[in-house]
Amino acid sequence: MLHLEIIGYLAAIIIVVYIVVRNLNTQMTMNEEFKYHYQYPRLAMTIDAIIIAGISGEQKVLLIQRKFDPYKGFWALPGGFVGMEETLLEACQRELKEETGLSGIVLNQFYTFDAVNRDPRHRTVSTVFYGLVKQIIPVQGGDDAAQADWFPITSLPEMAFDHAEILRKFAKDKL
Repeated sequence: MLHLEIIGYLAAIIIVVYIVVRNLNTQMTMNEEFKYHYQYPRLAMTIDAIIIAGISGEQKVLLIQRKFDPYKGFWALPGGFVGMEETLLEACQRELKEETGLSGIVLNQFYTFDAVNRDPRHRTVSTVFYGLVKQIIPVQGGDDAAQADWFPITSLPEMAFDHAEILRKFAKDKL
């Protein structure tokens, strides 16, 4: 009779261990599946790059022409969304290379723009980086940029988002 009780206790322990392990596996799967799902809305983090060519005289800024909406056909600073596994600086370097072909430029953080309605798609906050180069470097539009080109900072084309405002602030604060 004692043996039956021990077997019963062992069976109960095995069942409890099985249930606990199964629940842990289910919980880990759910946590991984919903890693970035939240009850409350989250803002999108973006970066933009201001690249200025020319030390003195007429300075030029690098712009890209947007290939897609919103603002398809308008000019903008090179930039885009920050990936979940990259820093702001890494995202800026990546976007600059993808959209213009430029790499190896020293970038410094300038300012974070957080106006509520700066992007018509959703709430977006952008940290802007800047880099200075001595002369114009050949560029080519790529990824979601139809083209890339240099413009006099004093004579800008029609700009997307709040990028004209960003460049005005940069000219006032840094040039």
